[in-house]
Amino acid sequence: MANPSYHEPIDKLSETTQDLHRALRSLMEELEAIDWYQQRVDATSDAALRRILAHNRDEEIEHAAMTLEWIRRHHPAFDAALRTYLFTEGDVTALEERASGATAGAPPTLHPSPLTTIGSLRQRS
Repeated sequence: MANPSYHEPIDKLSETTQDLHRALRSLMEELEAIDWYQQRVDATSDAALRRILAHNRDEEIEHAAMTLEWIRRHHPAFDAALRTYLFTEGDVTALEERASGATAGAPPTLHPSPLTTIGSLRQRS
């Protein structure tokens, strides 16, 4: 079955590329659903419906985050970019300049997850 979302013949694509395509398309669909639900939250005058739609929107945000994490774990360039830009402070464009070496300066302020912090690497005396 032909898939109009592919730009190259599917038989030329690796399974890895096909899985990445599935994840990217799913992420796009989740983001679109978030947008639609947010618009509906703003548009309705019914408070009960607003709460339901906001709940549904937040579920889609969870799905998008899970899919993005899968992409990060399976695509080294996404992993590097997300580690550079997410959970930082200050001007994002300044982070890009520092990451690309365009401007010398201190590294971005990162706030690592407690789950990924391994503690001090200094040897104890």
